[in-house]
Amino acid sequence: MIDWLRRKPGEPRLVLAGREVPVAIRRHPTARRMTLRLAPDGSEVRLTLPRWGRTIEGLDFAASRRDWLEAQLLRVPEAAPPAAGGTVLYRGEELALLWQEKAKRRPVLTGEGLTAGGPHDGLPARIRRWLETEAEALLTDDLGGYCTLIARKAPPLRLSRAQRRWGSCATDGTIRINWRLIQAPDLVRRSVVAHEVAHLVHFDHSPAFHALLGELYEGDIRAANRWLKQHGRTLYSRFG
Repeated sequence: MIDWLRRKPGEPRLVLAGREVPVAIRRHPTARRMTLRLAPDGSEVRLTLPRWGRTIEGLDFAASRRDWLEAQLLRVPEAAPPAAGGTVLYRGEELALLWQEKAKRRPVLTGEGLTAGGPHDGLPARIRRWLETEAEALLTDDLGGYCTLIARKAPPLRLSRAQRRWGSCATDGTIRINWRLIQAPDLVRRSVVAHEVAHLVHFDHSPAFHALLGELYEGDIRAANRWLKQHGRTLYSRFG
């Protein structure tokens, strides 16, 4: 039996670990079965149905996996915005956050960590803007390098704040990469960019696509994917 507290049109909610968690339903034209996952930040349950799937059956399926979803929810790290005396995750390393109110507001990397000034209340927002700026610079460089390998001009890059995907490649060639990857090790971030660049040639996940990705990416793609699976949620814990 479906177990939810309230069901408004388009807003079914499951009760997980004492919380009401919305169920986002998506129909995928090529899906052959129902799939279920929890958003990286625990904000919603994502239910994907085949085109022919019935909503009521999908919700029954979600309710039947309640124990699994609760276990996933309990694994989501608690939000921990950066604070003076704490740390900032940057390119796979924890940097000491050194706050000095009279220092320049714009964060600066030093040998001791990351120094930032200005009012403490706005510190998390300033750190986030700095990380996004760093992400854009590094991702632009990553994108240009991989596009050179396939003899193509680098397409437009957009930073993504998606709660679901690390990267995407649109039919017009625009590539979007999640800015939170600036917190991951370099090879993990670059694996996502290489993946999307490979889609510029093969807009699918065919053997030809995977062969090209293997040629482009300099690291172990399986290891990078494992890192994201095991640690990806931590990239959401500081900024949501």
